[in-house]
Amino acid sequence: MWNEINSNEDLSNFMDMHYGFHDSCLKELKYISGAYANEKFMHPINDLRILNVIFQGRFKNCDVIEMKFIGLKYLRLFPNDENYTSEILDATMIMKNDCIFWCDCGGLSEADLETYKGTTICASTVRWRAADEYIGQEEVYTRKKN
Repeated sequence: MWNEINSNEDLSNFMDMHYGFHDSCLKELKYISGAYANEKFMHPINDLRILNVIFQGRFKNCDVIEMKFIGLKYLRLFPNDENYTSEILDATMIMKNDCIFWCDCGGLSEADLETYKGTTICASTVRWRAADEYIGQEEVYTRKKN
């Protein structure tokens, strides 16, 4: 069941439930633009812009959450290389101007959003669900073979 974040109260409850992403990791993500081509024509319009993200950690009532960022405005991804640890110590989520921002650093303010140099996701809508069936290293967003 998907849960939608519609208000600052929803956002605060979500962050509390997931301990502000403390000691979690961004495991996997998948982007769906909405654009495609087939044998007859091309639909070059990004009319979906959905980013699915799987986070693993130790959260209240679950170890894995899947988030769906709908109406993606942008994704700035700055992954650490193999010489550094990649756990998220804490995160920030902010609702501003009909958008929801997620950043991989806690304690950021609205003023910090423009200049923050870490991973940032901005979308019109955010949904989330517990997804413990995705625990472990196996890839989730793979195409099923017929």
